[in-house]
Amino acid sequence: MGSAMRVLFTSSEVFPLIKTGGLADVSGALPAALAEAGADVRVLLPGYPQAIEAAAAKREVGLLGDPFGIGGETRIIAGKLPDSGVPVWLVDCPALYDRGGGPYQDAQGRDWPDNALRFGLLSWAAARLCTDGSPAKWRPRILHCNDWQTGLAPAYLHAWETAARPGTVFTIHNIAYQGQFGAEMVGRLGFPPEMYGVEGLEYYDTLSFLKAGLFYSDRLTTVSPRYAKEIQTAAFGCGIEGLLELRSDDLVGILNGADYQVWNPATDNYLAHPYKPGDLVGKARNKAALQAELGLTPSPDTPLMVVVSRLSDHKGIDLVLAALPALLKLGAQLALVGTGDRQLEDGFRAVAASHPSQVAVRIGYSEPLAHQMMAGGDMLLMPSRFEPCGLTQFYAFRYGTVPVAHTTGGLADTLVDTGYDTLMNGTANGFVFEHCNAGAFQWAIERAVALYAKKDPWRKILKAGFAQDFSWGRSAARYLEVYKSLTGNGNGNGKGNGKARGKA
Repeated sequence: MGSAMRVLFTSSEVFPLIKTGGLADVSGALPAALAEAGADVRVLLPGYPQAIEAAAAKREVGLLGDPFGIGGETRIIAGKLPDSGVPVWLVDCPALYDRGGGPYQDAQGRDWPDNALRFGLLSWAAARLCTDGSPAKWRPRILHCNDWQTGLAPAYLHAWETAARPGTVFTIHNIAYQGQFGAEMVGRLGFPPEMYGVEGLEYYDTLSFLKAGLFYSDRLTTVSPRYAKEIQTAAFGCGIEGLLELRSDDLVGILNGADYQVWNPATDNYLAHPYKPGDLVGKARNKAALQAELGLTPSPDTPLMVVVSRLSDHKGIDLVLAALPALLKLGAQLALVGTGDRQLEDGFRAVAASHPSQVAVRIGYSEPLAHQMMAGGDMLLMPSRFEPCGLTQFYAFRYGTVPVAHTTGGLADTLVDTGYDTLMNGTANGFVFEHCNAGAFQWAIERAVALYAKKDPWRKILKAGFAQDFSWGRSAARYLEVYKSLTGNGNGNGKGNGKARGKA
């Protein structure tokens, strides 16, 4: 194992230690798949109290001092991810992480005012663990950063001019979140003023963690081939498209995988009736259990549509609300679990209150309910305005739930619309619509409901879904190729870090 690729994988959330969305699923499953493929991986994340509690076999690895003068020593605690046994390192700094609420916001849904320091420290720790100043004996050849919360790590390596620095890879999971803070944070976080410029950390008069990651990393990846193209355009680039276009030779789209250990209806502990993929009788029993649990009319032949999502306009959830009157007229049922924009939450609560036997809404994040809805639903609604990859459609295929989705990002890469030809050749696995508006979405729902009534074509669509295989092994192999391209010279010292990166 001495020559195994050593990878430090850093993220702000990792399933099952802490989760708010798909980033956690990826950060739990990809390192496990990399380890299975022979890499020597450590996962680094903040020492949130629930993460420290959930990690197994904990011990202290070393001390990192108090780089930002917050008060109190920062420790690195080593543990293991409970399911996969992948080694995990937690950045333990109680002043920044030991608090209630979520990883990014307080219990009232307001961003923590010190997020720049909280994720600045995560980035700083990631970079420090790659240098001679690391308290750990283990040193990575690749530093793999994820989303804005880790974006400063490659910038620190650049600032410190580390001699044998690792190759750096930065993955964009969602370009809409950019981690922008006031210019006064540049000095506070320990960067020299000359790095605050268009050729560096500055982005429209702010310090942007995301821009730092995109500018100073050797390779950039994102979570589907289509999204890699989309984010180089003004429509999807959220202001960063210019930089991404300049760096297009270093940018690759690698489709996420699905963790079939966690998402397998045959072994799913959250289900009242586990069933093998393709077992429609087992599926029907879960639908009956879900209808009973949520107080919906118990009806096996009524199409039950589910939404398992953050409630935001990005996810097109306003379109679900707009299409609801038509959906109710069709006699369909809707079950929704998620949390997000207060207006959307209130809108769904109101419809559920006036149609309790047809619409069930559970505001909040619930992993058990997400699994039960995937098993009990007939259709999964995903009208996202943009979707870097999407994971729920992978789970839906496995659970026999048919996606109805907007053709964007990873949804466009993985869904085949149901039409005469695709039904005949057995490739149809969903219902997709081209233009992101309520009318187009409603038409896709109407097509799905009409075909649901015809058992044979519906079974064909389910069969195509069951046949999809998005296990993480393939994606892990692609990431290993990216890593190897950076360490081919034997020292993995991040050749790209110094080159001019152009204007964002």
